[in-house]
Amino acid sequence: MPRILVVSPHFPPVNAPDMQRIRMSLPHFVDAGWEVVVLAANDREPLAPLEPDLLQTVPAAVRVVRTHVWSRRWTHWFGLNNLGLRTLLSTYWAGRKVLRESSFDLVYFSSTQAVLFPLGRLWRSEFQVPYVIDLQDPWLSDYYHRPGAPRPPGGWKYAFAHGTARMFEGWTLARAAHVISVSQPYLDALEHRYPWFRRDSGSVLTFGSPDADFAVARERYLREPPITPATRGIKIAYAGRLGPDMLPALDHLFHGIALVLREGIAIEVYFYGTSYAPAGQAEATTTSLAASHGIAAHVHEFPARITYLNSLRLLLETDVALVLGSNDPSYSPSKLYPTLLAGKPTLAVAPERTVLAERIAELGGAVLAAYAPGSGTDPLCGEKIAGLLRTLVRDRASFPAPPANLERIREHYSAAAVAVRQLEVFLAVIARHRHPPATLPEADQQAATNAPLPP
Repeated sequence: MPRILVVSPHFPPVNAPDMQRIRMSLPHFVDAGWEVVVLAANDREPLAPLEPDLLQTVPAAVRVVRTHVWSRRWTHWFGLNNLGLRTLLSTYWAGRKVLRESSFDLVYFSSTQAVLFPLGRLWRSEFQVPYVIDLQDPWLSDYYHRPGAPRPPGGWKYAFAHGTARMFEGWTLARAAHVISVSQPYLDALEHRYPWFRRDSGSVLTFGSPDADFAVARERYLREPPITPATRGIKIAYAGRLGPDMLPALDHLFHGIALVLREGIAIEVYFYGTSYAPAGQAEATTTSLAASHGIAAHVHEFPARITYLNSLRLLLETDVALVLGSNDPSYSPSKLYPTLLAGKPTLAVAPERTVLAERIAELGGAVLAAYAPGSGTDPLCGEKIAGLLRTLVRDRASFPAPPANLERIREHYSAAAVAVRQLEVFLAVIARHRHPPATLPEADQQAATNAPLPP
């Protein structure tokens, strides 16, 4: 029975986006005969909301080891809220203890808390256990250093995070057995940055669609009061982050809505969970932009985080589901798959020639209102959005989205399919680790252990 140690500081009952991949994969890992131990943070003051129902989705066979987290009552004096930093030392010692007690075949980091990734190399040097990193976001990002980019947020905290990424990314990935990424451009950037990072050193695995979770959300939708109020016109709803990289998409959306509102068509737009800030400290993102378009009375934003299952319920309540793109062309939102599975008329607003635009072209199920990146407001994009909304008012059945390719979504993007491909990577890594090419020089042997994803 293969044994894997998973490092995921966010874990149920905490609801955070970066633990959803591993949470949805665990039942499939266990069903495939894998023994799983999870290192998770014992955070008594989580910034993310608590959702105890998610605990029911974790198989009983999974052993969860909770690591100590320094309280914010002490760390706030140093300006530290980052979960990874607050649990770094305890995760290191807990991992050593677990690895010393039992023999493991693999360590798997599935998190956006990149500050923990270097522990893989430390544990590898002591226990000779290969490690795989799930790169859900770029570790070392140049987004805020591109021409025309906004000022980086966070002041010295951003400088510290960027500096530690520059210091540890290459050091850590040089000994990683494999890198999983949600987007090919993330791997392309690594290949460009490091001569030793080869094309087969990484694999692209999107987030899986939450089929089992949707069943629970649908049941709640039928028996619980709606999240959004009743409206007399078209209801558009969105749940998730709204960062500065998404403001151009939001600007085009509001332009199209303003055109339709001037014609007397009733539209209400709802945004939920747009900020990762703690409850009571989150600031609205849409206020000033909606006011600049004259539609502030029709835009309703609730920045505080909502539960994961409620975000799925929101897709069932709305008249129009919304997907927003980013200035980052490699951005691939995990919400795309549950949005398409909800079967509601779906509008995507995103720059041209991005991963999101390519995925929509592949899977159907949504109408893409595209605009040229960096070109300011594109009137044609706003007109297209307005035309789609007019169509909905006349006849919702005539919304011109191509039918979603549900078979392809389930075959390639379901939680089960993504879990199977993860296990294929793990098995290839374990095989390479046990039988490395003996005829290569030592430096080349290490590169050879970066296992490619089997066909």
